[in-house]
Amino acid sequence: FEKLGICTQLAEAAAGLGWKSPSNIQEQAIPHLLQGQDVIGLAQTGSGKTGAFSLPILQALMERPQEHFALILSPTRELAIQIAEQVEALGSGIGVKCAVLVGGIDMMAQAIALAKRPHILVGTPGRVVDHLSNTKGFNLKQLKHLVLDEADKLLDMDFEQEIDQILKVIPRDRRTQLFSATMTNKVQKLQRACLVRPVKVEVAAKYSTVETLRQQYVFIPAKYKDCYLAYVLNELSGSTFMIFTRTCESTRRIALMLRNLGFGAVPIHGHMSQPKRLGALNKFKAGERSILAATDVASRGLDIPSVDVVINYDNSKDYIHRVGRTARAGRSGRSVTIVTQYDVELFQKIEHLTGVKMEQFQAEREEVLLLLERVSDAQRLAAMQMKEADAGKKGKRKGEDGDDEGGAVG
Repeated sequence: FEKLGICTQLAEAAAGLGWKSPSNIQEQAIPHLLQGQDVIGLAQTGSGKTGAFSLPILQALMERPQEHFALILSPTRELAIQIAEQVEALGSGIGVKCAVLVGGIDMMAQAIALAKRPHILVGTPGRVVDHLSNTKGFNLKQLKHLVLDEADKLLDMDFEQEIDQILKVIPRDRRTQLFSATMTNKVQKLQRACLVRPVKVEVAAKYSTVETLRQQYVFIPAKYKDCYLAYVLNELSGSTFMIFTRTCESTRRIALMLRNLGFGAVPIHGHMSQPKRLGALNKFKAGERSILAATDVASRGLDIPSVDVVINYDNSKDYIHRVGRTARAGRSGRSVTIVTQYDVELFQKIEHLTGVKMEQFQAEREEVLLLLERVSDAQRLAAMQMKEADAGKKGKRKGEDGDDEGGAVG
């Protein structure tokens, strides 16, 4: 890092986080950022973007300390919290103060944090705008650095209006960085609106997956989908898994069904409260649970150091981001995509976009069907548990983890 121009103190802090040498995006972006240029970074999930934008900001802050020095915008609460954790860890030696401004957490507590005059603000656009409108004495007139992280996702989640409002109240004379996994038309439009003569650094093609990722599929009849899921989990036991589904309901159901089969599964989705989401995530990160069932919203930015296997239970256009959860930072990983008769077209599109011909996951049909009875029982029980939880019955069984409303067996 020192070779890139990062001072010894920050380089040592990076080493303390286990960053032995700069990642590709860090190597390319940091020198430009230290020179005070605006930067667009195109990089995959897990490429070290947070370090790329944090280190130059912290170095500039050391030279000219002030409150509200930088604002980092992120699409999700979890990502904002994780960015703040990394920034605080990197800046611990220089006494950096961070405030996190996200929904789902009491505004008053955040207003108190703002009153302590933090150097760096990390938040979701909606909550930042709430504070600009409602928190007395809070403004961004002195801001020197703006970072838009996961810009494509920020725009997919319809934060355009809030971003516009923020751009109107911050100084024109500032440095701006925009990081995105893909360069969409919306991102290009945003770039034109808020960056001045930016330098573009790119470490990933538009639709690319890392080379250390083994991409497989299993072609199955839709009615046996859960049986095949249980079979794959059994075959690859001892691994950590992320299972991606399309809806919150599906995530809940799968987590409950898998628990009923004796697997250590936790769900994370948009309908969970913030403390429950973080609780589930921490159980998974700590290794107490080996399976995280998640919706696509959770597929961006979650700070999970290593997932061995990504399972695409429902096919999604978000494939690139989903499989970005495994084979990170040079490690190998595997993705298994479950393809039913209804998914063939989307599956072919994914193969075309990534330019990768997936290999078939070898599943023995007879062995899969041996699981049918147990899986059917677990499905029925999960449906019952969800019904009880939704009805709010007094006698409902509490989920063993307290991280979702349904009950659990095994």
